[in-house]
Amino acid sequence: MTRYQLILEPGRADRQYWRDLWTFRELLYQLARRDVAVHYKQTVIGAAWAVVRPLVTVVILTMVFSRVAGLTADGDVWYPLFVLTGMLPWQFFAAILGEASNSLVANANLVSKIYFPRLLVPLSTVGVPLVDVVVLSPFLIGMMAYAGVMPSWPVILAPLFLLLAAASALGMGLGLCALNVKYRDVRYVIPFILQFGVYVSPIGYSTTKVPAEYQLLYHLNPMVFVIDGLRWSLLGVGQPFAGGGWLLSLFVSLILGITGVWFFRRTERTFADVI
Repeated sequence: MTRYQLILEPGRADRQYWRDLWTFRELLYQLARRDVAVHYKQTVIGAAWAVVRPLVTVVILTMVFSRVAGLTADGDVWYPLFVLTGMLPWQFFAAILGEASNSLVANANLVSKIYFPRLLVPLSTVGVPLVDVVVLSPFLIGMMAYAGVMPSWPVILAPLFLLLAAASALGMGLGLCALNVKYRDVRYVIPFILQFGVYVSPIGYSTTKVPAEYQLLYHLNPMVFVIDGLRWSLLGVGQPFAGGGWLLSLFVSLILGITGVWFFRRTERTFADVI
């Protein structure tokens, strides 16, 4: 039987914070498990929503970008498959950002009653989007088989691009989460950010369509490298490492992660009082 010793002394929580984060790892699992369990509770088609939502978006974007705007995919890839490989990481990013930003407010009763590293709450929001990716993956594989696309060795790098998307989303989400505790207007701003992000990310078009003089500015969006990289790893199209834009995207992701954690930790002590 495992024994736990709780010691209360001034400053201990700050000194032992990262150790406590590991000590409370079971709470992280339980929070993620709870979110997954209730996410599709009392829905008619359940987890099938993880497939229906991106597919509806793929159909709409295919009509808008392919039929209306006349855009084509790189390497003569089947256009709906091209859009789906862009939509998958974007939806993963958007879901984590949206859920993480509102996570503390949604768990206000838990935050205000007991001590635990509050960072666990936004971290646990990765669970549902990750399950959605797993549910959608067989359909993506089926579309690749239908289109005759056979991935090569870069496919092993696909999880790394999703990990980068999660890190970028959590970096932004931690900062917005801390702001949302004090300023509830933040939750109304997030949908605008995500809606705008659909059009400034290469979901329905190729990054090569962006003029060369705007490439560096365009890569300030960290999801550009993520989407290009995932397409390259799965479909073998595009050149995500061409030029220096990918380094800029990585740098932005790193800055988002560091500043997000820093701001969250700086304001964490006031959460229980303000929320």
